[in-house]
Amino acid sequence: MKHGVLIQSEQLHGADLVSFAQQLETLGYETLWLPELFGREPVATAGYLLGRTERLNLGTGIANIYVRDAHALAQTRQTLCELSEGRFVLGLGVSNAGLVGSRGHTWQAPIKKMGVCLKTLNSIRVESPKPAHLGPIYIAAHGPQLQDLASKEANGVITYLMPPEHTARSRERIGSQTKLLTAAMFLAETDASVAREKARKALAYYVTLDYYHREWRKLGFEDGDFVYGGSDRLIDMLVAWGDEDTLQARLQAYTQAGADSVIVLPIGGLDATSTPVLSMLASQ
Repeated sequence: MKHGVLIQSEQLHGADLVSFAQQLETLGYETLWLPELFGREPVATAGYLLGRTERLNLGTGIANIYVRDAHALAQTRQTLCELSEGRFVLGLGVSNAGLVGSRGHTWQAPIKKMGVCLKTLNSIRVESPKPAHLGPIYIAAHGPQLQDLASKEANGVITYLMPPEHTARSRERIGSQTKLLTAAMFLAETDASVAREKARKALAYYVTLDYYHREWRKLGFEDGDFVYGGSDRLIDMLVAWGDEDTLQARLQAYTQAGADSVIVLPIGGLDATSTPVLSMLASQ
């Protein structure tokens, strides 16, 4: 099974980012996912890297549907798949009310917003050469309604910062025909105090978000688990840390729970040949 990697590409200058992508390709990773925050634009970055790699897929993880209409998304997908022989993957999401509002958009009910986007996107005929292979569409979705929508209108689901138990529940909801990817943080650190300190820094933003709290409560967590950077129990659920055997065991737990692929979020440096996590989990 081949897995993916998600990084904030702003940490690397252009030449170093190309080198990183090429190293992932050598290590056997399937897809490099690029988030959309306040730095590099992910579609442009994906196009740049597709032109400098041979086998690696490039995915938006995720592109905010508030800032691109369905026509632009359809054109993006077809154009990059045509020019890269199908190596572009379109990951979409609704982001959150705070980020959407900060960009001048009005928040809408996620199911309605995503539903309209997908129906429109799937109906558009792009007037350009058709690619031999049109890459898949994945939807960032944790709850049953969005996951059900993704199973009907897209190719798959991406979950983020959820444990294998949530993966198993997601697989039951979407059935066997819809692809399921799960993104999780991994840290090669065996000292519990050091590992949890680094994990809390990496998770600081997400532990404040109520829509993550809602999903984590379904897994048995309470308000007390979300204060002071997150309880040890919460941190250990969200971040796989330890030696190579421990990290491999978490990876296997996700696949055994029903994930088709795991998207690795490495905590630490971004040299793919020397970062322990990426070397340990490589799919050569």
